[in-house]
Amino acid sequence: MPQTLFFPDWRDKVIFTAGGPQPQVLHEDNKIKVVVVGLEPGGQIPVHPGDTGVYHFLEGAGQMRVGEEIFDVQVGSTVVVPTGATRGMNARTRLAFIAVRIA
Repeated sequence: MPQTLFFPDWRDKVIFTAGGPQPQVLHEDNKIKVVVVGLEPGGQIPVHPGDTGVYHFLEGAGQMRVGEEIFDVQVGSTVVVPTGATRGMNARTRLAFIAVRIA
């Protein structure tokens, strides 16, 4: 039986650095990967293709590009991205989110 994981506060896991994102893995197996990511203001994740992904924003504000669309994201926003679609991110303020990659 798989082990249940409990994280009482995502702030204990996230890392913010001026050098760029340092995703912290919360869970990973052959079907799914869950990370918490922090970006400092002006930080970015370059546009790249990927598997199906779900991004839920926990703190801050920024923009997320999916294909040719740009979404203004903030606390509480959720973006679901289909397999193969390009995606990237720019932080306007300190930005934190949980990303789930589904293979």
